[in-house]
Amino acid sequence: MRFGKWRLRAAQLALSPTWLTVIVVYLGTMAWTVALSFTNSRLLPSWDWAGFAQYQRLFDTSKWNLALQNLVIFGVLYVFGCLVLGFLLAAALDRRVRFESAFRTLFLYPYAMSFVVTGLIWQWLMNPTLGIQPTFQGMGWENFRFDWVTNRTMAIYAVVLAGIWQGSGLVMVLALAGMRGIDAEQWRAARIDGIPVWRVYLSIILPQLGPAMAAAATLLSMGVIKTYDLVIALTKGGPGSSTEVPAKFIMDNMFQRQNLGLATAAAGVLLLSVVLVVAPFRYAAYITAKRRAGQL
Repeated sequence: MRFGKWRLRAAQLALSPTWLTVIVVYLGTMAWTVALSFTNSRLLPSWDWAGFAQYQRLFDTSKWNLALQNLVIFGVLYVFGCLVLGFLLAAALDRRVRFESAFRTLFLYPYAMSFVVTGLIWQWLMNPTLGIQPTFQGMGWENFRFDWVTNRTMAIYAVVLAGIWQGSGLVMVLALAGMRGIDAEQWRAARIDGIPVWRVYLSIILPQLGPAMAAAATLLSMGVIKTYDLVIALTKGGPGSSTEVPAKFIMDNMFQRQNLGLATAAAGVLLLSVVLVVAPFRYAAYITAKRRAGQL
């Protein structure tokens, strides 16, 4: 009995640095950020109380509202595009194609890259002077256009395209793992009934991949909210402010405009966005676990 208590205390002592890091570094910095958002801090923190003035000023700023609009466009298209393309890639590999390992590595490789590398690659590909556009025009397609990074209307979709290329491999791996865990008897029954393959994936396989797809959607959504390096590497927020995102708005106000109060107010809004994104998934997981345990 004494040995068990000693082991418990030893484990608690070993975990104390981790708990201290979580409390001080994570929770402490979040509380500090929220507190500063209610002040008139400029270059350095100050305790000149301003109430909700920074938040009002924030939503009166056209660039911030444009950044939120771009975040919604990017987030919806990026998450949906990654889920669809990742599922299709997983379904293709699930058919036991030749060189499956090579294809799986090839499709997953972009996810191993940083968003900076991804942005630079697609900046070169969509460069109107040395990328895909001049290549096709040199082949005789003189009216071909793929200059999205220089087009105000299409620039945000260039960011979406680069993001989907980078993130769909994660969805593919999770979906493929889920598919390989499905009982093969379901496929045999579907063949006997003459159900088309696409219908089996859509009506039988996909509903069983709910947890895997939900996990992928959560990870992708978390990446959306903190999108910064992809935009900087690909478009630098331009042309103009057409690809401005909240994370870039925060960094610009914090380090270039020396407006710490406005930057922390924007960070507070993003923190609330993270909570709103994560909370439904965590609640759904909690309810599912309760039902499986027979407590609901």
